[in-house]
Amino acid sequence: MRTTLVSLAVWLTLTVVAWAGEVAPATAHPDSAAWENLLAPDLSNAIYRKGVWSFKEGVLTATKDQCIWTKKQYENFILDLEFKNDPGTNSGVIVYASNLENWIPNSVEIQIADDFSPRWARSPKTWHCGAVFGHQAPKKSTVKKPGEWNRMTITCAGPKISVMLNAEVVTEIDMKNWTSATKNPDGSEIPPWLSRPLAELPTKGHIGLQGKHGGVPIYFRNLKIKSLE
Repeated sequence: MRTTLVSLAVWLTLTVVAWAGEVAPATAHPDSAAWENLLAPDLSNAIYRKGVWSFKEGVLTATKDQCIWTKKQYENFILDLEFKNDPGTNSGVIVYASNLENWIPNSVEIQIADDFSPRWARSPKTWHCGAVFGHQAPKKSTVKKPGEWNRMTITCAGPKISVMLNAEVVTEIDMKNWTSATKNPDGSEIPPWLSRPLAELPTKGHIGLQGKHGGVPIYFRNLKIKSLE
């Protein structure tokens, strides 16, 4: 039995080390119930403007278009969460944010959007729900209609990021391949406000949530995180 337990511990250690350099293929959303809460119920571990963000009955939402950030910086992690859109929602989960005063070009945003809204349905595919915003479109739209809860699992292992939305892996990206600030590897245009190539960004930073962008609410719950180190 002792030999078996030692072998298992070695296997787990090697697996975590491997994940630090490579996004492990996801086949299902994780059982994250016992993981660390990304944000404390009283938001004591968050950076945000008072009166904008709050939890009510376990649901986090914002009254204004302002982000909330973790005080802690993360690298090599799995973030599991649920979100619910209103009609026309446009929000996002932000990772690797290294400059909170100028976060847009200094982070990676995983897009949340109401793809059923004509406005967002007609937008570039790199603006659709589950995209790495402005850089990599999702393989398909799997977001649910407004008013229904969605589940998203984001795996960040160095420059490799994968996004699972409602039990399907919709986006995978290796930031090292994005060496231009104007063109994606497939030749499509990058929005001009994303003025730093992904390949130049650090792969450690704050995690953020975008607030009531465009005047439309977004709702989050069950925000859980697990380190891969």
